[in-house]
Amino acid sequence: MMMMGFLQLLFLSWISVASLRGCMGSDDPVQLNDDVLGLIVFKSDLHDPSSYLDSWNEDDNSPCSWKFIQCNPATGRVSEVSLDGLGLSGKIGRGLEKLQSLKVLSLSQNNFTGDISPELALIASLERLNLSHNSLSGRIPTSLANMSSIKFLDLSENSLSGPIPDNMFDNCFSLRFLSLARNSLEGPIPSTLLRCTTLSNLNISNNHISGNPDFSTGFWSLTRLRTLDLSHNALSGSVPEGVSALHSLKELQLQGNHFSESLPADIGLCPHLTRLDFSYNLFTGAIPESLQRLSSLTFFSSSNNMLTGDFPQWICSMSSLEYLDFSSNQLTGVLPSSMGDLKSLTHLSLSDNRVTGSIPMSLLYSTKLSVIRLRGNAFNGSIPEGLFGLGLDEVDFSWNELSGSIPPGSSTLFESLRKLDLSRNNLTGGIPAEMGLFSKLTYLNLSWNNLQSRMPPEFGFFQNLTVLDLRNTALYGSIPGDICDSGSLGILQLDGNSLTGPIPEEIGNCSSLYLLSFSHNKLSGSIPKSISKLNKLKILKLEFNQLSGEIPQELGRLENLLAVNISYNGLIGRLPVGGIFQNLDQSALQGNLGICSPLLKGPCKMNVPKPLVLDPYAFGNQMGGHKPGADQSSGSSKNFRHHKFLSVSAIIAISAAVVIAIGVMVISLLNVSARRRLAFVDNALESMCSSSSRSGSLATGKLVLLDSKASQDWVSSPESLLNKAAEIGEGVFGTVYKASLGGEGRVVVAIKKLVTSNIIQYPEDFDREVRILGKARHPNLIALKGYYWTPQLQLSGIRLCTKWEFTGKTP
Repeated sequence: MMMMGFLQLLFLSWISVASLRGCMGSDDPVQLNDDVLGLIVFKSDLHDPSSYLDSWNEDDNSPCSWKFIQCNPATGRVSEVSLDGLGLSGKIGRGLEKLQSLKVLSLSQNNFTGDISPELALIASLERLNLSHNSLSGRIPTSLANMSSIKFLDLSENSLSGPIPDNMFDNCFSLRFLSLARNSLEGPIPSTLLRCTTLSNLNISNNHISGNPDFSTGFWSLTRLRTLDLSHNALSGSVPEGVSALHSLKELQLQGNHFSESLPADIGLCPHLTRLDFSYNLFTGAIPESLQRLSSLTFFSSSNNMLTGDFPQWICSMSSLEYLDFSSNQLTGVLPSSMGDLKSLTHLSLSDNRVTGSIPMSLLYSTKLSVIRLRGNAFNGSIPEGLFGLGLDEVDFSWNELSGSIPPGSSTLFESLRKLDLSRNNLTGGIPAEMGLFSKLTYLNLSWNNLQSRMPPEFGFFQNLTVLDLRNTALYGSIPGDICDSGSLGILQLDGNSLTGPIPEEIGNCSSLYLLSFSHNKLSGSIPKSISKLNKLKILKLEFNQLSGEIPQELGRLENLLAVNISYNGLIGRLPVGGIFQNLDQSALQGNLGICSPLLKGPCKMNVPKPLVLDPYAFGNQMGGHKPGADQSSGSSKNFRHHKFLSVSAIIAISAAVVIAIGVMVISLLNVSARRRLAFVDNALESMCSSSSRSGSLATGKLVLLDSKASQDWVSSPESLLNKAAEIGEGVFGTVYKASLGGEGRVVVAIKKLVTSNIIQYPEDFDREVRILGKARHPNLIALKGYYWTPQLQLSGIRLCTKWEFTGKTP
């Protein structure tokens, strides 16, 4: 910081000295040192992590030997400073304005921050200024309007904000290239821009520019324009005719705005157009027929508008087309049979229109075709077989009415195809086995067809597959165990088929899986514990199968799991502890034999050891029986063996019945005895409590206070608690007494003597239940303070001579 201050001071001093010498008419070559000092001061504000500027030495008489510096050989003055992509950071401070012969200043692709220095406008000779791809912020300085010699100005890819200054183009008579793209600029386009009649490239895309640009007297008057990019702003209004005035125009990009009405009808009168993009607007009407004149057009997109009319049959005359996108409009009609004339076509997208008819066979001649998207139309017929012989990268024919079988792929397709979506059609004939040879395939969707086949075991060959969707394709057989050998699969959906057998244990190898859905099949067996290895799993759907057994407790460890549905299976037992399982909705569990959950009604079943099954032939020698398959000489021997089998079964049944009967009798006798004993205890208890009241002494008992601060004074004179005069009420569970506890600060309490039978049978149970009740807190509940238990009543919990202490009010 001290060095920086010194240089700034030195810089100001040098300016003063230079001015003084200039006034005195000195002939000393001070101007050379001006460039050295200016660059050193500029460097002092920078951070140079790779030491690219080490050659910049303030002791040198001239900077012309420094790296990234060029000088005019005639004058020896610095003419160019190019520091592109050196990883420099800091601010563009003072110093550069001393380079009065500078013509080119290029600081792009660094990490400069702060505002654009207004002093840059003091460099009168500057013709090219490139500050793009930095982190500059603030507003565009109005002083740039004074740069009358500027020809190239690129401020793109920064964080500039605010409106474009109205006077910025007051002196733009030399300006040929202007890019303000990818900033945060807002407001309208300044009307002074129309003075820049020499402009050939104008790019203000990817900002927040709004308003209705005046094309008729505005942009269409900039007749030297070769590139006009207003894309991805908030511009609105129509784009009227007049574009034909731009005879030199090669690129017109208006996508991502709010332009409406029809496309300019004279667009085809710009003979040099190579790129035309009207996508993501609100254009209506038909596609202008003048487009067919654009023989040099390579890129045309009008997707995501509201264009109507039939698909243009003349499109095949545009032989230079490489990219054609009409998707998400309302086009009708059929594709021309001469589509194959587009020999250079690499990208064809007509998705989400209303086009009908068949896919033209002539597309096989578009040998450069890489992407073909026909999703969401009404195409019918079969898929041209030779189409899968091309080196396609992406095929999307989903949501159509295609029939027939899936064509076999060629070796070229095996090495190129990355995405294949044939879902929502009427395809039949099975899944081609060679599909597993698509080494680069990442997305495969064949769902909602009628393929009626097994899952090819070759599916295990996929090495890069991330999405496999085979829902409702009439699949049968088992799930291949090697389906997850690649480890890259993220989505696996096999719902709505007739798959049988168990879920393979190898499913745990799908380490990248976050959606697993096997619902509506006939899968059996238990849920594999290996699913607990899928740490990224978010959705698990296994409903409507024939799965049985308990849910693996290990599934509770899946912390990322957000949704589970295991309804309508044969599952039993406890839900896993932890994770999503404690918050599952009833609909995700219902329809099982006995899952243990408070959300479900019905029995809760747990796995128990299987019952002992006796082999009736195990004692064949003793019983004279024979195992099945033994040679028999007559039918009488068969009857004898069958008779012996029935005898053994009868013996087992009778034995079980006898044991049950004896058990019932024993329990009944015990119940009678217990009732007599409880009646005796009940009478004794009543006598004891009454006698205690009369005699003034109560059997020694155990006091348990839930609050350690509660008073214990009442234990010394328990007879006062059963005084008839203290009785204040009687409820369903016993009589309530009023008592006063403590010394001078006496506390009035209510004490209940429990008299209802069959509530608590053991003291430890009573203690546990009372403590649970003591924790209950509610405005309508009176706080429970403690209880008193007598050891004479350990036999049962009937008519316990017990006190429940409450503060405040009568319970």
